[in-house]
Amino acid sequence: MKYKIIGISVTALVLTMVLCISFMLPEDNGKRYHQHIEAEEKAVCSHPDAKLCTHLPIIKIDTNGKIIPGEPVLDANGNTLEYTMSETGEETILSKFSVIDNFRKNNHTEDVPSISSDIRIRIRGNSSRHFEKKGYIIKMITPEGLNNPQSLMGMDAHHEWALHGPYLDKTLIRNYICYNLAGDIMGYAPNVRFCELILNGEYQGLYLLTETITAGKTGARLELSVNKKDNSFSGYLLRLDRGSNTELKNINSFSSYTYKTDSKINIVYPGNANLTPELASAICEDFSDFEKALYSYDYDSKEFGYEKYIDVNSFIDYFLINEFTSNYDAGSKSTYVYKGIDGKLHMCVWDFNNAFDNYQENETSHRMFYLQDGLWYDMLFKDEEFVEKVINRYYE
Repeated sequence: MKYKIIGISVTALVLTMVLCISFMLPEDNGKRYHQHIEAEEKAVCSHPDAKLCTHLPIIKIDTNGKIIPGEPVLDANGNTLEYTMSETGEETILSKFSVIDNFRKNNHTEDVPSISSDIRIRIRGNSSRHFEKKGYIIKMITPEGLNNPQSLMGMDAHHEWALHGPYLDKTLIRNYICYNLAGDIMGYAPNVRFCELILNGEYQGLYLLTETITAGKTGARLELSVNKKDNSFSGYLLRLDRGSNTELKNINSFSSYTYKTDSKINIVYPGNANLTPELASAICEDFSDFEKALYSYDYDSKEFGYEKYIDVNSFIDYFLINEFTSNYDAGSKSTYVYKGIDGKLHMCVWDFNNAFDNYQENETSHRMFYLQDGLWYDMLFKDEEFVEKVINRYYE
């Protein structure tokens, strides 16, 4: 129980830190918009009826009576066998999507939308698919079915978004706090906005519209690109988790075939449309070069070691943020690493539902470290120079 109290206290502390960091950083740092600080203050409405009236943006989704696919199908023991598909056997369904986001007045469901689009939608997540409050992945498309990038709630235009419905996190703010904290410290962290969701006319509650970690144009997301014709890439994105349903995306890198991790590594970018067997093989080989260097006798060598492959500061910041928040999943699940246009590997934060002692299976003590024994970090922390950099960055 004492850890629960500590967890709540630390959550409040971090929110205060986010506020402080926001004011301390120069106004032109270009990194972050903090909705809880910078959103336009709106006058309170007085309505004779009980209709929804909120200062937050409203997202409306209409599936035209169709059931959104992606629900887990369980066996007699409660194990997931598969996920439901649409009536036509597809992972997503076509739906209507709109955003009501008035600048200086409250939002109501009957207001004129600021953005409307067709979308493809499905239920998202792993464990979260079993929750009563579902999360969704949406892809905005044109009537012809092409990608339809849109700027939602002030975030960079893109066609793919995640609607995160906080369920395990009864405070509703863990991901919001941590993404913003990371965004003020690291080179990239997903942007987020609170909103309220109406699905087929029914109120679903508070949601967090989140940038998915992927590549985009004109500043959206990560600057990654591939050339399918000559099977070349200037960057790629990997995820350490349960693996992908698309077998081509699952790579057997050095850490996989040497059983250094029970988790699986899969390719997130390039996506299905641009990923070829040749590209998948090249990415696997490229990433394995880093892992082989890290888990070698020359791991701390300037010429042959890990430093030539990674952005060291990114790995340090990722470690500190996840340790500070006691994020149990980091380093084994929901763990993203990408190769940037600088040719270096970078870490990217994701999923803080279990942070601040919110892990359901056991308590995570604020008096212990966890990630230093995880994949990659178990070797990084053998390097005294890396440890010194972690200490200096912590004090900074």
